[in-house]
Amino acid sequence: MITVSHVSKQFEDGRVVLNDVCATFEQGKTNLVIGQSGSGKTVLLKSIVGLHEVTHGDIMFDDVVFNRLNFREKKLIRQKMGMLFQGSALFDSLTVEENVMFPLEMFTSMSRSERRDRANVCLKRVNIENANHLYPAELSGGMQKRVAIARAIALQPQYLFCDEPNSGLDPKTSVVIDMLIQEITHESNITTIVNTHDMNSVMGIGDKVVFIHQGSKWWEGTSADILHSDNPELNQFVFSSELTKKIKR
Repeated sequence: MITVSHVSKQFEDGRVVLNDVCATFEQGKTNLVIGQSGSGKTVLLKSIVGLHEVTHGDIMFDDVVFNRLNFREKKLIRQKMGMLFQGSALFDSLTVEENVMFPLEMFTSMSRSERRDRANVCLKRVNIENANHLYPAELSGGMQKRVAIARAIALQPQYLFCDEPNSGLDPKTSVVIDMLIQEITHESNITTIVNTHDMNSVMGIGDKVVFIHQGSKWWEGTSADILHSDNPELNQFVFSSELTKKIKR
């Protein structure tokens, strides 16, 4: 479980991007953070993983106050994290197998054969086989995303963070990626946080949903609760998202 307690973030230019945000992200669930561009949801995710120092408040991983740890102590927590970046962020010069093995080389003392075996387990889990020696440029966008998921789970993380995992993907592939994230979360009992503006993802895998509006937590509930919400800002966001999607079609 990850708890965000009265977190605020102000940048050096005086901009307040997060304002007294409180939220709990539950273990074994896909916790989705939604909001318009510029709402603060990306800053929130970066603050949770420690890429931004918070101005006020605390971020707790289970019962550990992460933002008050020193560098060495934070590194121990980071070894329990998996990251799925918006653009997959695979290393172009490494093969599929080498990309998945990369965090194992960085953070474990496994032998090369052990790292290769673990990489193959992860690639099989995301339904990619016989592609070990291909390079990212030889893969489709959906395959690249699945390789990135395999890399994110290589260290068997307790916490998984996904930033716009469906960005640039077609609707059918997006559903595949969503279901993979949800299945892995449930079967491994991971605390997963997903930043997204895709309402299909929200309604499909939103075990818990947190809506960020103008830097504050404006609403939280389940995907089913959204259908009955009387929150005007949330309803406007949902309507705008669906309208934009129809226009793009």
